[in-house]
Amino acid sequence: MMDWSELNVVAILIGAILYAVYGGIYYTIMLGKKKDTPFKQTEGPLKYVVSIMIAFVSSSIVASFVQAAGAEGILSGLIVGSLIGIIITLVYLKNTLFGLVTKKAFYIAVGDHLIIFALLGMVHGVINGM
Repeated sequence: MMDWSELNVVAILIGAILYAVYGGIYYTIMLGKKKDTPFKQTEGPLKYVVSIMIAFVSSSIVASFVQAAGAEGILSGLIVGSLIGIIITLVYLKNTLFGLVTKKAFYIAVGDHLIIFALLGMVHGVINGM
């Protein structure tokens, strides 16, 4: 059993902030102000609120996986985070093969998830090792 009280709240906050900042930069660069974006973007501030909530949930999940794996340090955190990113990539790949996601959207989303989950894994691995 995992001890949920052992999760480092500061690490989760740092990871969530990292996720939100990284996502803002990544999608600004990747999507910019183009009209031919492969994603259907919603209007209004709700997408930002949901994005922040997802950042906290994702950071919490990575923290729990890093703790469950006993990962301590940057390399072991990187491995755990990368494995999470690879699993997400496989889901996107399946959806792309069935035509639910365009190839362009696949590359944009997969790049985002592989990088951010590797970064989150490293952050949680380092803080878990302290």
